[in-house]
Amino acid sequence: MPDSQSRIARTLRRWFDTSDDAPLNDDADRIDWLRTIPFIAMHVACFAVIWVGFSWIALVVASLLYAVRMFALTGFYHRYFAHRAFRTSRPVQFFFAAIGAMCVQRGPLWWAAHHRHHHRHTDTPEDMHSPRQHGFLRAHMGWFLTPRGFRTNWDAIPDLRGLPELRLLDRFDLLMPILLATGLYFLGDWLGISHPELGTSGAQILVWGFFVSTVVLFHATVTINSLAHQFGTRRFETRDDSRNNWMLALITFGEGWHNNHHHFPGSARQGFRWWEIDLTWYGLKLLAAVGLVRELKPVPVALLLRRPARTA
Repeated sequence: MPDSQSRIARTLRRWFDTSDDAPLNDDADRIDWLRTIPFIAMHVACFAVIWVGFSWIALVVASLLYAVRMFALTGFYHRYFAHRAFRTSRPVQFFFAAIGAMCVQRGPLWWAAHHRHHHRHTDTPEDMHSPRQHGFLRAHMGWFLTPRGFRTNWDAIPDLRGLPELRLLDRFDLLMPILLATGLYFLGDWLGISHPELGTSGAQILVWGFFVSTVVLFHATVTINSLAHQFGTRRFETRDDSRNNWMLALITFGEGWHNNHHHFPGSARQGFRWWEIDLTWYGLKLLAAVGLVRELKPVPVALLLRRPARTA
């Protein structure tokens, strides 16, 4: 019993402080259900829309937070931290890392380390979210609910691990989501009192703006792990199963041009052709125009001129 209580206490502590990780054992690849309770609770909380109701202002807040956080994930967690596809200042990188941390998809260092591992081992047994190797559900979300998935491989990010402000976001990765959820509740409460004609409340803005928006954002993001390795077209004969999927590109702001990305992951642009809508690329170009980012790595001209065969 004392060992069981100690394990529970340690797991609860890891909800808020991820630095206290035990050595991996035979259960490293099994889902840690106790540690995933916050993840499950976030999904269950979405059903509260039945009680808090609907308002247009709640939908607008949810949509704006989806868009802003998706850009932080795709533009900075992915293209900047994982691939270093452009350069920026430490204040700007921290600002967008903090917004990315509000997505409840862990910290920027954890995210970058796992994504770099994915590119080194794509669709091999070492790839933790390969649908070819582990099936759809495991690739979609099961992999990161395991003790192995929870860990950050510091050896994969030597260029980032020395930044204390980013390590802080990684260690206390629930801090930013909690601050966002709290702020949304008080925003809704203020709107409900000062503008009753909007028909909203603190609970409604919290449920729609945080829980619904975050859950939709999560499942849209991870379709690139699961669906974009199974459905779509292959412009390039890469050594993996990556595919271009225009529908996924729309909901993930350009990440659905996944075969393009795996063929040349160093580019800040993933929609290689003018008709391949890449909202993140447009956003990065705008940030570059005002001087917040610089040296966006382009797609090589020779690659753009090439006309490879397209396969289903």
